[in-house]
Amino acid sequence: MMKLRQNKQIKAGGLLPLFIALVAGVTMGLTVAPVGAWFLAWIALAPLWILIIAGNNTFFCALLWGIGYHGIAIGWITGIHPMTWMGVAWLPSLAIAAFCWIFLTLWGAVLVAIWATCMTFLGKNLTFPLRVLVGTTLWCGLESLWSRGALWWTTLAYTQSPHNIAILHLGQISGTTAITAALVAFNLLIAEAWLHRSRSYLSYAASLLIGLHLVGWGLASQRLIQPPETGLKVGIIQGNIPNEIKLYAGGLRRALEGYTTGYKTLADQGVEAVLTPEGALPLFWRDILGSSFYKAVQEKSVVAWLGAFGEQGSSYTNSLFTLTGTGEVYSRYNKVKLVPLGEYIPFAEVLGTLIDRLSPLEAHQVAGADNQVFDTPFGRAIASICYESAFSEHLRRQTALGGQFILSAANNAHYSPAMPVQHHAQDVMRAIESDRWAVRATNTGYSGIVNPHGKTEWISKLNTYQLHAATIYRRETKTLYVRWGDWLMLLLLTLSLIGLGITLRSRSH
Repeated sequence: MMKLRQNKQIKAGGLLPLFIALVAGVTMGLTVAPVGAWFLAWIALAPLWILIIAGNNTFFCALLWGIGYHGIAIGWITGIHPMTWMGVAWLPSLAIAAFCWIFLTLWGAVLVAIWATCMTFLGKNLTFPLRVLVGTTLWCGLESLWSRGALWWTTLAYTQSPHNIAILHLGQISGTTAITAALVAFNLLIAEAWLHRSRSYLSYAASLLIGLHLVGWGLASQRLIQPPETGLKVGIIQGNIPNEIKLYAGGLRRALEGYTTGYKTLADQGVEAVLTPEGALPLFWRDILGSSFYKAVQEKSVVAWLGAFGEQGSSYTNSLFTLTGTGEVYSRYNKVKLVPLGEYIPFAEVLGTLIDRLSPLEAHQVAGADNQVFDTPFGRAIASICYESAFSEHLRRQTALGGQFILSAANNAHYSPAMPVQHHAQDVMRAIESDRWAVRATNTGYSGIVNPHGKTEWISKLNTYQLHAATIYRRETKTLYVRWGDWLMLLLLTLSLIGLGITLRSRSH
């Protein structure tokens, strides 16, 4: 009777449930940069679960929660406006930025709406604790499905990065699924405790929270074994070339001067290799031959990882080249995860000439092969170009194939300041999951060095030209996640199906 009275109270008020859902979603959105109130993630989903169980306009409540979360978290995308430097007029630029923000927000909100709709039907026939298990499994499953598509960034897991290092270490067990499952399960448990006014349910939630943090703390406390012979002194150049001038003659001159001078300075400091950002020199490789940067490499004989364009038939790739001290190309990595609309036009094959008229690009960028490895004179590296930092499986595969350290090259210049903070947070997660050092070089910030426990050893300032030299260590360890992939997702799915099967069978009798 108490539960029925509570549900009636929740249902009362017409628009009140919708307002509660929106506020809860916005609260989740505040967990990431620029606010970074990560602790709110442990309570922000609970109100939506209460509304779902109470049957309050489930679809629209979930949609509003998703709009609140994803709209706030992905708000940095509006920083692409104005795009006048690309030849796009001010008003169309504003329309494109608004469309991107709205579409990405709704894309994330649909995930929440599907989850809530499914749980509305399932939740009526399930009891605690199976209801919590199925709810957690379904959310993690939908995130796993979304992360295999072209658009992915706002997993619940990244709400904890880079602050909650203990929980982030659950990523070593089963990637982002382990962290997301912890967040969802705890939220659902405290919601169930509120619905049932149950102290025992609340104690379950507290035990889960404390237990998972202890597990993460144990992993984070493991001593890093770093033999001196595995050390590698690397240099980072943050060129700080605004996108407004980057593709034009003035910007190219500034880039050549900045990267050439920076390379020589770092070489004189005794580094063994220098990492430059994504598209540091926005030229094809054939146009770089004979440049001041190329001559500097031949003069100083220090390896360079250079961001530039590669040719692939009549198209081009966003690439990272390994140049040896003689100026030869030792290896080349082509970006796999391209940004829709930003780096390629979806359905271009179908839309044909219409897309050609709408696109400001003179040539078509194409994605690299999924099975690439990136060998260097110092061993195999794990390559990530900008947007790829959000795709944990992409880096896990390279780690499993022998990658010993992470090279993350990005631009980030054409977004709001929240984006580079979130991008850094993504790379912190990737470093922990793979148990690898990460070297980050960006155009305008934030560049950095992250150790395998997610500690940021150095981070640059924003919108400044900076050089930095540091020693990282090559590692060959393999975490449970690197070895087995997202095995927890399969375990949760198996347990949920078994639980559902037992429940259906018992009711049929």
